[in-house]
Amino acid sequence: MRLTPGARLRSQTCTTEVIVTRGGELAADLSCGGQPMVVANGTVEHTADPAPGLDKGTLLGKRYGNASLELLVTKAGSGSLSVGDEVLEPLQARSLPSSD
Repeated sequence: MRLTPGARLRSQTCTTEVIVTRGGELAADLSCGGQPMVVANGTVEHTADPAPGLDKGTLLGKRYGNASLELLVTKAGSGSLSVGDEVLEPLQARSLPSSD
């Protein structure tokens, strides 16, 4: 799947929905709860529960990603986001420069 900025994706295992904020024309195996994410332009049947180890959940409004991908969670859920075997963790906020 091509992960272009602005793409809206939905989980097949829980209520998680995301928007790609950085990804370029990156082809990635993005999944949530162990099942591939799908385009969020319709109703998705939840086909299974999140897989063990991929059930830590996502937080609303948090950004998840790695060096080449960043996702914004628009609807929280019980599945964990992952690319291949790498589980994506929430990104830390960048610190602002101090003003002296």
